[in-house]
Amino acid sequence: MQVLFKTRYEDDIHFLAKTGEKIRVGLVVLLLIAAPLFLQNYYLAELGLMLVYAIAGIGLMILTGHTGQVSFGHAAFLAIGAYCHSILISHGVPFSVSVVLTVTLSGVIGMLLGRSASKMHGFYLAIATLAFLILVETFLGEWEAVTGGHAGFKVPALKLFGIPLKAMWQQYYLDLFFVFVVVLGAANLFRTPTGRSFLAVRDSELSARSLGVSVEWVKIQSFGVSAAITGLAGVLLAHHLSYLSPEVFGVLESLKLMLMIVVGGLGSILGAIFGAILISLLPIAISFLRDVLPPAVGQQAGLEPLLFGLIIVVFIVFEPQGIYGRWMKIRFFFETFPYYRKSSFVRQKSYLKTERMR
Repeated sequence: MQVLFKTRYEDDIHFLAKTGEKIRVGLVVLLLIAAPLFLQNYYLAELGLMLVYAIAGIGLMILTGHTGQVSFGHAAFLAIGAYCHSILISHGVPFSVSVVLTVTLSGVIGMLLGRSASKMHGFYLAIATLAFLILVETFLGEWEAVTGGHAGFKVPALKLFGIPLKAMWQQYYLDLFFVFVVVLGAANLFRTPTGRSFLAVRDSELSARSLGVSVEWVKIQSFGVSAAITGLAGVLLAHHLSYLSPEVFGVLESLKLMLMIVVGGLGSILGAIFGAILISLLPIAISFLRDVLPPAVGQQAGLEPLLFGLIIVVFIVFEPQGIYGRWMKIRFFFETFPYYRKSSFVRQKSYLKTERMR
């Protein structure tokens, strides 16, 4: 078992304290950077799409996993980011300016939604965010003069500083750059008073309020940050889809995002990345199931959302901490072997006793 001896104040702020973590993360980063050298365009596009969903997952993780606010309508911010960016660049706005404007607009709309939902909890909050998603989807479908309605909107070609990015490896590196920015930004967020207040509200609103935290303002901030990051994911997703339609950003897309963070592991940035990997592999598994199952079952239209819901229920019942929690247990086993004890991971309540006063 590795023991950490801290000899400097800087040792307390390192993201990767252990040598094994540095090696693992370093290898993953090197593989991601070198991926275009040994992957064909199809697999590179799928890997880039996985990175985009990782950004969206981190956005939803900040809201649900770190602040405790359930959202079943987060695909609306993907739609806002995708459509706003596509419309702006179709009118000649440069990519860099469009990204800033789109992320800002997504964040402002998220804060407005957070202001309306700051007094809601649990089931009522979930219904409110779902209603917001339906409202956005309907609005995009009806505003035909700008969005193209249900006929769709063609996304203009990707250009960066006037240079066309036609090759898949160029778009992939753009996705990878934004993933690094979002991961580092999210990790640093929870070192700030704002990020700490997110966690305090998640653990116990009553305790946070007694310590002087403005719970309503924290929820508004959380909605804004989460929406801005998800809007950024929508910007990148638009160039992967090449053609936008309101139906793409429906309830099923929100269910995918929720599946991502629940299965990946709530309250962890790494959990959002694990969930994005699962989301990328799940369509392949579903297509395989359709070939194996009897036609009466495999060809049913609702098979995909049924499997999504089933996977969420299975993880909530048998592994509430998700893939990240299972990874932590495996790592702890090897670090403490042969002194490992199963009781080290006894399930505990995630809320404080003061929360029972509500």
